[in-house]
Amino acid sequence: MRIIELNEETKKDILTNLLKRSPDNYGEYETVVKEIVEDVHINKDAALFKYTEKFDKATINADNIKVTKEEIDEAYAMVDENLLEIIRKAIVNIKEYHEKQKQYSWFDSKDNGSMLGQKVTPIANVGVYVPGGKAVYPSSVLMNVIPAKVAGVDNIIMTTPCDAAGKVYPMTLVAANEAGVDAIYKAGGAQAIAALAYGTESIPKVDKIVGPGNIFVALAKRTVFGHVSIDSVAGPSEILVLADETANSRFVAADLLSQAEHDELASAILITTSRDLAEKVSVDVDAYIAKLDRKEIMQKSIDNFGYILVAKNMEEAIDTANEIASEHLEIVTANPFDTMTKIKNAGAIFLGEYSSEPLGDYFAGPNHVLPTNGTSKFFSPLSVDDFIKKSSIIYYSREALEPVYKDIVAFAKSEKLTAHANSISVRFEED
Repeated sequence: MRIIELNEETKKDILTNLLKRSPDNYGEYETVVKEIVEDVHINKDAALFKYTEKFDKATINADNIKVTKEEIDEAYAMVDENLLEIIRKAIVNIKEYHEKQKQYSWFDSKDNGSMLGQKVTPIANVGVYVPGGKAVYPSSVLMNVIPAKVAGVDNIIMTTPCDAAGKVYPMTLVAANEAGVDAIYKAGGAQAIAALAYGTESIPKVDKIVGPGNIFVALAKRTVFGHVSIDSVAGPSEILVLADETANSRFVAADLLSQAEHDELASAILITTSRDLAEKVSVDVDAYIAKLDRKEIMQKSIDNFGYILVAKNMEEAIDTANEIASEHLEIVTANPFDTMTKIKNAGAIFLGEYSSEPLGDYFAGPNHVLPTNGTSKFFSPLSVDDFIKKSSIIYYSREALEPVYKDIVAFAKSEKLTAHANSISVRFEED
């Protein structure tokens, strides 16, 4: 990996390079995506089946697009019992974590005859998209479905690509069934997002779409946003390790590659105060790539978006980490809890040398759907909050309104909205 002395100029160059990974910078795909979305919007199933045959080489129709109970039973028979037990353990952890995020309706009454409050209501229909291209992600099924279940969503449907034979990856089906998905459809890509957003003869329209995907899925979600809600327009995966001289170079190198193997556009960055650690990690990264699978993907990721940055001190290292605002941030320092208090921007923070990023991907409980491309400066991880909506509750009796109604009338008239003012004053005309 390239080793760079950190300064204002190199930091600026790196931030510019990382932004190239944003879905906003792939405008050449937008026309294609909009054509697919509009085609499915107008022609529904006919367009959906056409694109499934074109892109996934699968013959799908109204009779076989929905996954049957028999197909799910077949998937269970193909999944190792040990893996099934691991999925169930992970579900317990994810559910317990997200249950602590639940919000409840509240009401506040006052002696003057007013009552204010907030009514919390689950979103009625949610669509979960699960990728099935370069890798398969049953873990993403759990991370998207379980918070929706905890929130109380009534209807959760899932779309995921099938293979040329019309089969869905068995672990994906098992994870969906264990998590409580209500229906599963064989559809992928931008066409699946359009089907969820607008509805077809086979796939019902939803109110919100969540789940990761490739650039076509990301751009399709952005296209339908406003007609339905979405979780985010996610970019490629990224990890930043913040380390001092106490870190184990082999652990750090392994963790950097845990994200580099996702995608050629994935980003893996080490910021350290130790030149010695930097050089050791560079050597260890090369050694791991030589013996791991997906080496071509990892090598391209490291070559294009991999950095080892050597900072003058920990303050400079922390400032840079906050500026990059990584999706995943590992802190491997002598006192990681103290370092963590100075972090302002990160999707998920992993503390200490035994809290590696895949722990969060699969098992610990916090959600692995995280803000990317610096958006952790203003976005949060997927949570129960993403599957609820809030309504304000306002009640005033005559006795509560009377002392303040003239203030409201004056405010409305200051904005030259006389109908607003009249709506209040008409209630006290006899006065």
